[in-house]
Amino acid sequence: MSSLRLLILTMAALLVGACASKPTTDYDTQYDFDTLKRFTLQSPANIGDPLSTARIDQAIVDSLTQRGYSQVADQPQFMVTYGFKVVDKPKSSGLSIGLGTGSWGSSGSVGVGTSVGVPLGSDSAKMQLIQIDIVDSASNKLVWRGSDKFDYDDGGEKKARETRETVNKILSQFPPKPE
Repeated sequence: MSSLRLLILTMAALLVGACASKPTTDYDTQYDFDTLKRFTLQSPANIGDPLSTARIDQAIVDSLTQRGYSQVADQPQFMVTYGFKVVDKPKSSGLSIGLGTGSWGSSGSVGVGTSVGVPLGSDSAKMQLIQIDIVDSASNKLVWRGSDKFDYDDGGEKKARETRETVNKILSQFPPKPE
């Protein structure tokens, strides 16, 4: 029975891990990222969400400076630009899969079940997508791009925290590590 419980715990851990978001990245494989030390931040123009813009600006600067990069006004080696948008979160399909164990007397069993639900009412949850670009200052060419998203229901401190965490997750992939 203990190996059965271990199997169920392992499957549950895999399911939880599968739900966690991982940033997507792409980069110029020929670029020497080791030379980069100084950056400047270029916020997007005419964005209708000044609260999110300020949060993303601060999160980018904090993340990069904590990792040894310097924000400068003159002669940066790279520019950091970004874009973001808020979209309605896709409605859940309502499909769920469950695992269970049970025992009756001296017998044990494992069960697998499915359930399909019908969404009721409106789902006002939102999703914020953030894309961060690293541009070489000398050539003005894109050399690295990372993006991720997070779900939120309301703004305020929770959205501010999720914004910081998402920017940190994206920039934790910069510079790219050789495979």
